[in-house]
Amino acid sequence: MVLEDNECDSVFEPQITEENVETPYGKVHCIMTGTPRANRPVILTFHDIGLNHKSSFATLFDHEDMQEIIRHLPFCHVEAPGQHEGAKTLPAAYTYPSMDQLSETLPAVLKHFGMRSVIGLGIGAGAYILAKFALNHPEMVDGLLLININPNAEGIIDSVANKVSCWTHTVPDTVITHLFGKDEIETNHDLIATYRHHITTTMNQLNVNQFIRSYNSRTALEVERPIPGGNINARTLKCSTLLVVGDNAPAVEAVVDCNSKLNPTKTTLLKMADCGGLPQVDQPAKVIEAFKYFIQGMGYLSSAGMTRLRSRTTSSSSISSFDGSRSRAHTNELQRGRVHSHGSEEKRGRSHTDVTIGSISNRNVDQMISKSTEVAC
Repeated sequence: MVLEDNECDSVFEPQITEENVETPYGKVHCIMTGTPRANRPVILTFHDIGLNHKSSFATLFDHEDMQEIIRHLPFCHVEAPGQHEGAKTLPAAYTYPSMDQLSETLPAVLKHFGMRSVIGLGIGAGAYILAKFALNHPEMVDGLLLININPNAEGIIDSVANKVSCWTHTVPDTVITHLFGKDEIETNHDLIATYRHHITTTMNQLNVNQFIRSYNSRTALEVERPIPGGNINARTLKCSTLLVVGDNAPAVEAVVDCNSKLNPTKTTLLKMADCGGLPQVDQPAKVIEAFKYFIQGMGYLSSAGMTRLRSRTTSSSSISSFDGSRSRAHTNELQRGRVHSHGSEEKRGRSHTDVTIGSISNRNVDQMISKSTEVAC
């Protein structure tokens, strides 16, 4: 349903509710902002290991460009058991939930706050949890924005490396190497110091370690790309999905692999140029602009003030080394560009279109092609 302009004319003063919601697998800490309504979804966020809702999403949600979205849609931050700031150490008798079980805490959250459906926004472990939730409860999920998702289980080599890491590395070291690539760790000292300080001073190390173990014990998502004339009933995400990763992130190959396994008519891959492990922190304006068009493609935000997205389609041969299994009939690569803001509003005419943020052409968004896309911006 498209939202009307007059729904947001009043002064925006959303109600904020902070609660520990009881679920079948323990209490999860939730921050609900706004009031769920029957005619629109709620943006539901889930953080990565070593992070919470503030360190994952504060830069994004506090950004001025994000205000247009949150005036239209309420949002709810969900934090895994024991991962919120100042959390007490979990009881010794408490068995930390698996990733599958963490995904099954979300139906209780939706019921508690009266949400009918959500648009999931997750990073890393949180992206995996939201994807699993969408696979098992497709009727509850309108769309997904997944940052740094790894759809695969830990391999034997990875498992051994993680055990060695637990013996030789501190929890902050483990989280830092998960979030950031080697170059970023070596060059962006201020950012790394900020996140190391956050992990050390605001997070309960014992609880974080349990969440890390749960993530490292995950199973594969078991998704399969539907093939025309083949297995059209393949298990896959049924909702619109936007995959986001920085081109210098440790997760870039895993995200590209995830894209190759999803439905090409419902999935867009946004690979962000000159961007590290946390795109929503490094380049929030670009992530927000892509998110706006993603939401608008589902029938919302028609009246939002939005800059113009551009598109250019070229050969996909340049990405064949990253994704040799991807069907070339469903893959385009859009070249990199620079962001240029425009005062005019341009509506997105159809869902699941190929988009890039760059100064490429004056082509109307309605003319974009509906295909799975790798977008570089």
